[in-house]
Amino acid sequence: MAEKEVVILEHVPSEKAGTILDFLKKEKIPYREVRLFEKKFKLPSLEKIRALVVMGGPMNVYEERKFPFLKAENMFIQKAVRAGIPYLGICLGSQLLAKALGAKVYKARKPEVGWDDVRLLPVCKKDPVFGGLDFDSLRVLQWHEDTFDLPKGSVRLASSGIVPNQAYACRKKFYGLQFHVEVNRPMLEDWFKKHPRKTAILREYGSYRKNLGKITGNLYRRFFGLVA
Repeated sequence: MAEKEVVILEHVPSEKAGTILDFLKKEKIPYREVRLFEKKFKLPSLEKIRALVVMGGPMNVYEERKFPFLKAENMFIQKAVRAGIPYLGICLGSQLLAKALGAKVYKARKPEVGWDDVRLLPVCKKDPVFGGLDFDSLRVLQWHEDTFDLPKGSVRLASSGIVPNQAYACRKKFYGLQFHVEVNRPMLEDWFKKHPRKTAILREYGSYRKNLGKITGNLYRRFFGLVA
C-alpha cells in the first residue's frame, strides 16, 4: 500500500507552501501539491492523505461564482474534517476551515498588511501544536481583509486588536492561522514588488528570518506529528 501523503491545496501560483515545503522535503515526508487554479486539477482520495495543508489566496471564500473551485474545495474540506485528517490552513485556508466548520466569514474592520504581533493566549501552553512556543506574542506577516467567527467547538489560540481570531484549533487536530508563517524571501519579493513598504518588509524579514525559522520548525514538527 502506498504511503500516505501531505496534500497541499494552492489557489494561485504566487502563494505556495514556502517553508512548509522545505520542512517536508527535509523530513522526507511525501507530499502532493494540488493547483486548484488549473482547470484540470484533481482532488485525491481521502484515504491517501496524511494531512491537509490549505494555502492563501487573494479571493474570498464566498466568491464561488467567480472561482468555481471554491465550492468543490469546501466540500472536500468538510469531508476531510469528518474523516479526522489533520488540517493546517494559512490565511484563506483558515477562512475556508472556518466556513467548512459552519462559521461566518466576512470583511474585517480594516485590512492587516505587513509584519505585526499577535498575542498568544494562555491556552496555547496546553495545545499539541502551539505548546512549544514559550512566549506571549508572535511576530507574523499579515495580508488579508477578511476575518471570521470562531467555529463552534474551536479554541482561540492567538489574537490581535483588529482581528480577534488570528489562530484557532478545533479538536486539537484542525488548525487555522489567519497570518502567514510560511513566507520566504522570494515570496515576499513577489508579493510586495509594487508595494511602497517593500524595502521595510524585506529588511525586517532579513533580521527575523533565523528566529522565524526556529518557530516554524517547531510548529511544523508538532503539526505533522499529529496522527491522521
